[in-house]
Formats: sequence, C-alpha cells, structure tokens
Amino acid sequence: MGIKLPERSIVTKLELLNGYKFKVKSDVEYLPIMLVDELKPEGDGLGPDPPHLLSIAVGHCMSSSLIHCLKKARVLIKNIETTVTTNLFRNEKGRLRIKNIDIQIDLTVKEIDKTRVNRCLVIFEDYCTVTQSIRKGIEVTLCVRLNE
Repeated sequence: MGIKLPERSIVTKLELLNGYKFKVKSDVEYLPIMLVDELKPEGDGLGPDPPHLLSIAVGHCMSSSLIHCLKKARVLIKNIETTVTTNLFRNEKGRLRIKNIDIQIDLTVKEIDKTRVNRCLVIFEDYCTVTQSIRKGIEVTLCVRLNE
C-alpha cells in the first residue's frame, strides 16, 4: 500500500504582533486578515482564542453540511441557528483540555418540506470535514431540533 498524498492543503500563516496577538493570513487571497489572541488575563482578548476558533469551525462545518444537504433535497430553509458548547477541563497535570463539544442546531423549514428533511438528518453529519476529523479525539454530540 502506497503513501496517500493529501487531496489539498490549506496554508495559514500566523505572524506575532505582540503578547499573544497574531495576525492570521490565509492562502485564499480574498479572505480578510484575522486577529487571534488569548482571552484576558493572559492576552488582551482582541480576537478569538484556539478553543473558540475550534467551536466556530465545528459549528460552521455542521451547519454548512446540513444546508448543503437540504439544498440538494430542495428544502427551503427558513432559519438555522447553531449553538456550540465546548466544555473544558483540567487533566491530571492541570493542563486545560477540551472534554467534549455539544452542538444544537435549531432548524426551521416550511411545513410542506418537513418530510424531505429526515433523509438529510441521517446523512449530513458524515460530510462535515472538521467534526468527523476531531471526533477521533474529542467527543462530539449533536442535536437537531426541527421547528415549526
């Protein structure tokens, strides 16, 4: 069996500004430059810290995967609100770690489209690149509530 080459690579560059603040540039030229920082008191809290970035990535990926599936099923989405709760704990060495991530997606569609939603609820999660990748090390739970 040969070595698997990556299908694609994402290159992100972080440049230290001062303290814990970094300027982040993506290899996608049209993406804006972002500022990341640590929360107070270590940093100045001028940008998201790594656990917040992970929460954002998981929530966005899951929501986008659901939207993609619903669009393919021709379901008109009235609204989606996603809440991601990332639970932290200290390990035996006192180091902060991510214990688990809980995701709740509140989905609102037209009554007539509700019958076509169920198939997506079964398959969309498997298409989320971020969540399926981190699940090997972090427990991730998901709840989708279909609203009227």
